[in-house]
Amino acid sequence: MYRELDNLLSGDTTEDAWYDDGCIIASEILLEFSQKDWEELAGETLTKPIEWQKKLAYCMDSNCNVYEFGILLSLLSIEAEELFVICIDTLRSFTTLENKQMLLNDPSILHRINEILPKASIPVKKILEDFLVKIDS
Repeated sequence: MYRELDNLLSGDTTEDAWYDDGCIIASEILLEFSQKDWEELAGETLTKPIEWQKKLAYCMDSNCNVYEFGILLSLLSIEAEELFVICIDTLRSFTTLENKQMLLNDPSILHRINEILPKASIPVKKILEDFLVKIDS
């Protein structure tokens, strides 16, 4: 299943095609992942191009499982603001107490949010502010 997801994320599609169909297909593939698939994905994610990573981060809330959470956390380390915001947007779905605590315990996440907020567009501000509210509740 990992190869199928990798091929989908590597495909050259228009932005509209990705958001209309690609992300739904990717989410369905992720639902069928085995532990081996998750391990392979986790091992390969940081070596992939930024566009591939953004597509992945966008569709990683289908299970809200420990694998998705760990991959999203690893993607937060990449110095790409759009990828960071996509990851934060997706992480709003990870509402377990344990996940919230892990996010709160990482000062680099909150620091980066505070750096982006003053210059962010209104939609990005809403995403970041909602994330802060959700991890604090």
